[in-house]
Amino acid sequence: MTDCSNAKTAICVLPHEINGKHRLFPRIKNLQHYYRQHFAREPEFFVCVPGRVNIIGEHVDYSGYPVLPMAIDQCMILAVGVDENNNLISLRNSENHKYPDFDCKLSDIKINLPQTGGSIWFNYYLCGVKGIFEVLSGDQKLYGMTVALSGDIPPASGVSSSSALVSSAVLATAKVHGVCLDRKRLAGISAQCERYIGTQGGGMDQAIAYLAKEGCAQFIEFYPELKTTSLHLPQGACFVVANSLTQINKATTSEFNERVVECRLACRLIAFQKKFNNWKMITKLAELQDLLKCDLSDLEELARNLLKKDHYTRAELCEIFSVNNNEFENEFLYAHTHHMQTFKLRPRALHVIQESLRVEQFRNICSDDGVEEKLKTLSQLLRQSHDSLKTQFECSHANLDRLVEISDEFGVGARLTGAGWGGCIVALCDSVQISHKYMSTLIEKYYSELPEPIFKELQLNDFQNVIFATCPREGADIFTLPSYV
Repeated sequence: MTDCSNAKTAICVLPHEINGKHRLFPRIKNLQHYYRQHFAREPEFFVCVPGRVNIIGEHVDYSGYPVLPMAIDQCMILAVGVDENNNLISLRNSENHKYPDFDCKLSDIKINLPQTGGSIWFNYYLCGVKGIFEVLSGDQKLYGMTVALSGDIPPASGVSSSSALVSSAVLATAKVHGVCLDRKRLAGISAQCERYIGTQGGGMDQAIAYLAKEGCAQFIEFYPELKTTSLHLPQGACFVVANSLTQINKATTSEFNERVVECRLACRLIAFQKKFNNWKMITKLAELQDLLKCDLSDLEELARNLLKKDHYTRAELCEIFSVNNNEFENEFLYAHTHHMQTFKLRPRALHVIQESLRVEQFRNICSDDGVEEKLKTLSQLLRQSHDSLKTQFECSHANLDRLVEISDEFGVGARLTGAGWGGCIVALCDSVQISHKYMSTLIEKYYSELPEPIFKELQLNDFQNVIFATCPREGADIFTLPSYV
């Protein structure tokens, strides 16, 4: 059985030499060559941060509830050099036809991020740099960096490409400046600084990026503090990720932050009606549950009884809370949400609570050797999750629903994974052989129905990083190449 000990989480991420047999060695060698071409020198080290697929527990982390993700093969790799005498960060992306070169002064990052559009690719990297700058002492010297990037995580697809870029920047900047932080601290900094880009995430993506263990999913808790427990998946379990090829960028759209606002307003409204004096400060349902000293089933009943309507208008909430419109905007709304006039509090809260119950069930089934037909039951939980995300949280998309429909016909449990509104599904198969047949079915019934030029291009690339089986991979790492390479 795979050793999934969490002992390494309290140790700094230290560089170690990669050998030619490592699965990432060819990519690192290619990136080394690319770095030499652009900077005419050798990189000093390489950073690798994986993407992730969340098996179950969607849109619950920012309400303080546990999630069950695993790291995947696809990852972000950086080749990094230190420039002690230059006050610049130079970024070069190996896909420079999509992502143009970027250079900026360190002083610009320390003061503010470049105001050239929150979603521009390099701003994700700069978020990570700024996150480390904020933990450095005021008199510490800042070092310039020359960085080449190579990523094969599909962008805007719900498998954490943007968080991998932020997290890799945090790790690289910490290494350059000699900052020794354990994995939990790095995950916390990465989650916090990604909010500079405008999204109000809950920390799952960054936690799994650093704390993932080869061969195991991770049960990640956020309340009252970050805690991870490795979870062995049932024998035979094989996860397939399929990209709908419908993209959404959380940093430039409002839907994600709108859901955060609604979940936190729902929590505040319950706290207000339960007469908590500090109701404004109680923004996470997990914290509220703790204060009420109840279980999830009790909290679900409270939500049904106290959130009396599906929809509340801004005017209604202002009247209930005895606040004016300006106070409401300043205290309760985030970036991209100031336009909101209607808030769907009951269905959002019920999704969070019921999804958290499913996470609890999933974990218990995996841990209980006495449960028969584990994979069938787990597949049903995935399917229930998708239904809730589609109807109560309203974050699905017609293309995601079609992929899940085909999965139903094949007899495989599947659901959207990631933020939604596009991106990927994750499906649970009971063997590698079944997963191959399932992927062939998706190609036949979904991808072949796409416009012919798109389908032909997918065929030419053998559907690489579009549909793939995956197993749990290791978290973030720092590599060096052998001196003879």
